[in-house]
Amino acid sequence: MSQTMSYSAKNKSSKKVTFFVCFLAALAGLLFGLDIGVIAGALPFIKQAFTLTDHQQEWIVSSMMAGAAIGAIGSGQLNVAIGRKQSLMIGAILFVIGSLGSALATSPEILIVMRVLLGLAIGIASYTAPLYLSEIAPENIRGSMISMYQLMITIGILVAYVSDTLFSYHGMWRWMLGVITIPAIILLVGVIFLPDSPRWLAARGDDNKARRVLEMLRDSSEKAKQELDEIRNSLKVKQGGFALFCANRYFRKAVFLGVLLQVVQQFTGMNVIMYYAPKIFDLSGFTSTSEQMWGTVIVGATNVLATFIAIGLVDRWGRKPTLKLGFLVMAIGMGVLGAMLNMGVTSMDMSAKYFAIAMLLMFIVGFAMSAGPLIWVLCSEIQPLKGRDFGVTVSTATNWIANMIVGATFLTMLQHFGNANTFWIYGALNVVFIVLTFMLIPETKNVSLEHIEANLMSGKALKDLGK
Repeated sequence: MSQTMSYSAKNKSSKKVTFFVCFLAALAGLLFGLDIGVIAGALPFIKQAFTLTDHQQEWIVSSMMAGAAIGAIGSGQLNVAIGRKQSLMIGAILFVIGSLGSALATSPEILIVMRVLLGLAIGIASYTAPLYLSEIAPENIRGSMISMYQLMITIGILVAYVSDTLFSYHGMWRWMLGVITIPAIILLVGVIFLPDSPRWLAARGDDNKARRVLEMLRDSSEKAKQELDEIRNSLKVKQGGFALFCANRYFRKAVFLGVLLQVVQQFTGMNVIMYYAPKIFDLSGFTSTSEQMWGTVIVGATNVLATFIAIGLVDRWGRKPTLKLGFLVMAIGMGVLGAMLNMGVTSMDMSAKYFAIAMLLMFIVGFAMSAGPLIWVLCSEIQPLKGRDFGVTVSTATNWIANMIVGATFLTMLQHFGNANTFWIYGALNVVFIVLTFMLIPETKNVSLEHIEANLMSGKALKDLGK
């Protein structure tokens, strides 16, 4: 009886520690979301303050993504050298500096530089946090824990939208940008209490410390020992990083799949909604600043609530079924919204305008329940341990390069292709992504990282890595 009670107490304790660790790491997602969301509400006031052209607005939006791509590329070596915990700390420091600098900017050029700096922070965070979470969480809750990172992103976006709306009544765009300093400081303090990744510790030869971390996070010493043995076996691969990429065609397949997944996520069109939400509400017939700002709050709230669907489904229903449903919902939402714009929704009655916004929200539900969190889950799962830093570096950098392309081209696409055609293009891409999900994406539900790696290195097809 006492042994059973001891095991039960250990189980509860390890779960509490695991959730606490994962929650603190996911705070990086909060800052990620704040910096994505804040520009949607601040941009109209920045445009007025500095008399910006469309191209200058696109540069202010996309400069952050350029910095994020650079930050993601550098994060691989940074994580190898100093580990996940210290990398998150550097990201938090950059968040503080970039947020204050953006709020105090006296010209568009200085603002762009500060947003590049924020991008560096986001690149580090978007690389490190999902990787850290995948290495900390046990396989039975790994998907939901990494999805919590996406939930924090959506909460950050919502908080930014609410903050923007409240500050918009007085045109206080500097406060919109500067208030992000507060959660950045909270993250900086919180990271101090995180343990290092046991996989990173084992890769450095510190097996004793890796075992202690695993014993703290798992519900039994036996499980911790078994997992450490699996990690050691993964480390027997002599080559790593770029050398492994050049030498091993199976690893190259995993890297290319990670790249494809991130391109897919960005070209769903979600970040068009995030960056230009007020513009889209304007296209849908809601022309007052108040309507547009509160509309973005509704967008953010929908994004947060729908992410709970992903957290509930990812470790029960699985990755592939959730992705297929999400892409279908997004394709329908974008397609119908494009049709409404083509018919001239601005000249229709209010019911038609509300229906157009309902389609927009339907699209957001599709993204938040599927591609939003699950792409990060999959990209952190499919890379082998010896090549994980390189593989996640490449996929995360791809995310931000694709993100920058989307952010820098949306207004131009509206000008050249028209409103309806632009949304139809994104709708058609989501149909293509359903096909790619059938053909290439594996189901990794309840499968250990080491088993996925063994399947990859034995030459199994990408879609069979979880079998």
